[in-house]
Amino acid sequence: MTAERLAAQRWLVPLALALLVVACGEIGEGAGVVATASHGGVGCADVIDGSITGTDAGFTVSATVRSTDRGWDKYADVWQVRGPDGVVLGERVLTHPHETEQPFTRSLAGVRIPREVTEVVLAAHDLVAGYCGTEFEIEVPHQ
Repeated sequence: MTAERLAAQRWLVPLALALLVVACGEIGEGAGVVATASHGGVGCADVIDGSITGTDAGFTVSATVRSTDRGWDKYADVWQVRGPDGVVLGERVLTHPHETEQPFTRSLAGVRIPREVTEVVLAAHDLVAGYCGTEFEIEVPHQ
């Protein structure tokens, strides 16, 4: 391929990436679970269930995560509680792989969720793929 032809086709990669971003934003718009696209087939960590208990003084949030953990080189290493506009309200660091325990549930106590926040999103991070999996929306039981 000539240099001129390569230069003329450089717009294809940015266009393909832009279309992928637009498509990912439109997948799974609905209540409960919000699906996002897989990250190049690498395997994302999905939050498949969640719960919130407690009071405005401090909530305990639990997330059930399903991931393609393969050991220390690839595993779900964090999950977050996110408020509006993606503001992180709490984060649970997962200190080891769970390749023999799938799916798994872990909790985070003492999460402060402002009264005006009526729903949060739980999102999991994969060490290799990043934040790319299914997220879980949950209503906050303010009293």
